[in-house]
Amino acid sequence: MIARFAAFALLATVSFPAFAAAPPPPAKVRVDLQTSKGVIHVELDGKRAPITTANFLRYVDEKRFDGTTFYRASRAGGAGLIQGGINHSYRRMLPSIAHEPTSKTGIRHVNGTISMARDAPGSATGDFFITVGANSYLDATKGTSDEAQGFAAFGHVIGGMDVVRKILSAPTDKGGAGPMKGQMIRAPIQIITARRAK
Repeated sequence: MIARFAAFALLATVSFPAFAAAPPPPAKVRVDLQTSKGVIHVELDGKRAPITTANFLRYVDEKRFDGTTFYRASRAGGAGLIQGGINHSYRRMLPSIAHEPTSKTGIRHVNGTISMARDAPGSATGDFFITVGANSYLDATKGTSDEAQGFAAFGHVIGGMDVVRKILSAPTDKGGAGPMKGQMIRAPIQIITARRAK
């Protein structure tokens, strides 16, 4: 299980100052991810996951996701996830944010959940993933270990799951390290723009 959690590590070696307080996000806000495979429409839950939502919106509003990619497809039976975002780019990276576990927000990793990739709790920056099928192992569990904190889910796909599945089915190569080995998309899928929906 630890290895599965390590697969989301940002592997950052640079320390950043604490994330500055952002204005409270809307209770619900929609974002359109225009990809080279089509549009993914997500609705973020600013009421239950305000820190994580505000962070994601800052990347959107500052156009830091434009020109990035979905670079990972993890498949396990009928479930899996696609991971994308800044892919460790320090040029695009903002300070890390406080962790909002599912035990606090109540947002579970079900089909179409959008959640933040991280190393240790409190290290998430600009990489995220979208689940296909139920992925309850990503939820927080009892205990205080890093693994038990799970991942910070903060919304759901409300349109474009067909696009998510297309990305999940993209050919992968033998690259990647550790648990991510064999899960790196051979030709990463472009995130052309990320914008608040009008």
